[in-house]
Amino acid sequence: MESVKVFVPYGAVGLNCTEESFEAGLLLKPDIISSDAGSTDSGPYYLGSGHGKYAIKDVKRDLKRMVLGADKLKIPMTIGTAGTCGSDEGVDTVYELIVEICKEAGIHKKIAKIYSQQDREIIKQKYRTGQIQALHGAPAITEETFDECDTIVALLGSEPYEEAFKNGADIIIGGRSTDTAVIAAYPLLKGCDPAACWHAAKTVECGGVCTSAGLQGGVFMEVDDKGFTIRAVQPGSTVSPYSVSAHLLYENANPVQLTEPGIRIDTKDAKYSALSETAVRVEGTTIEYLPYTMKLEGSGVAGFQTVSMAGIRDRKIMKEPMQWIDAVAKAGVEKLEKAGISKDSYDFWLRPYGYNGVSGMAVPENYVPNEILMMLTVTAATQELATQIAKAFNPLLLHYNMFEGKQMPSFGFIFSPAEMERGAIYEFKLYHTVSLDDPNELCRIAYATI
Repeated sequence: MESVKVFVPYGAVGLNCTEESFEAGLLLKPDIISSDAGSTDSGPYYLGSGHGKYAIKDVKRDLKRMVLGADKLKIPMTIGTAGTCGSDEGVDTVYELIVEICKEAGIHKKIAKIYSQQDREIIKQKYRTGQIQALHGAPAITEETFDECDTIVALLGSEPYEEAFKNGADIIIGGRSTDTAVIAAYPLLKGCDPAACWHAAKTVECGGVCTSAGLQGGVFMEVDDKGFTIRAVQPGSTVSPYSVSAHLLYENANPVQLTEPGIRIDTKDAKYSALSETAVRVEGTTIEYLPYTMKLEGSGVAGFQTVSMAGIRDRKIMKEPMQWIDAVAKAGVEKLEKAGISKDSYDFWLRPYGYNGVSGMAVPENYVPNEILMMLTVTAATQELATQIAKAFNPLLLHYNMFEGKQMPSFGFIFSPAEMERGAIYEFKLYHTVSLDDPNELCRIAYATI
């Protein structure tokens, strides 16, 4: 059989790649241009709000390259997890941008929009019939949990993309999908070795990260009936068996196996061979077919937040920062209780960046920082209450003195006003799977010709 060649220019649409790598990728004559466009890496806000992470101008820049490049070569293109989180809003936003690009260029395409945002009532019914199971580390849930989610998505496998191809789509915009599904779909449809399709797609889903070029380098994969080949496309960049095999460790609990909707691949017998400094061949990956499940992700509002930051260089405090933090925390709670505000009505933490603000762990013995950035974060049921509590801490962050006989100190707030309202904050509430007989049951596909 003939091979299928896939050009993946970006690790996520909006991240950019160099002009040299994009043009080099086109020169390799791909059969399709594909890219994942999202992730949950940046936290629950984007999924909960439904909004995208990257600037619209940056997303349009990357989409324009893909649309025009695919049109030039007369090949299809796919986008997965549109709008960072793969919400319906994300799919519609990317669709509108692609329509703009096509109209500006005077080109005509059939576009498929695959939606994977879920109706709560349908998911509740799946829960009642025992079709929803927790993944390792997932929080305990009840039926009410689904109502607490502002957005619920089910991660698409390859099947909806294959369906859209069969219906003649030139451009496919997918909602929340597995990072690999959007890339594996076309080679799977064309009859390439399924194990190789999934393994190759996993290798390239972050773009040039599996090469020496990194995020902005792009990458090229070629799949056939025996295995796949990975090629670096950024001029001067390289790829090696190590860099290709190592990517199976990325965002994957098992360094040898990868589980996707309905399948699991095993790479323990895979052979990685360097064809040159810019190409690696992989063969020997095997596949196992499993009962079909889709991962569910849900995010909802967890409260409202206000933040204050102060810079401190006091030498006495630097010797024992945690003593000062504990004293300020105690004084703040007592002050609020006297004002009639119960500790049960809010949460807060003080983190000393430059000391142990990132990890919260113990520091090396005798470590004394030169200065610290003290961050106060307050979370409450309303924005008004969160800000009220932060303001109560304000004079403590600025002047609190815990040393007898020392005059009142003054520290420095980073901004004026000191209190910064972050608005609603979100938390992940679902990390589960739903069992299905039909891989396309929880998605909706709409077509438009422009």
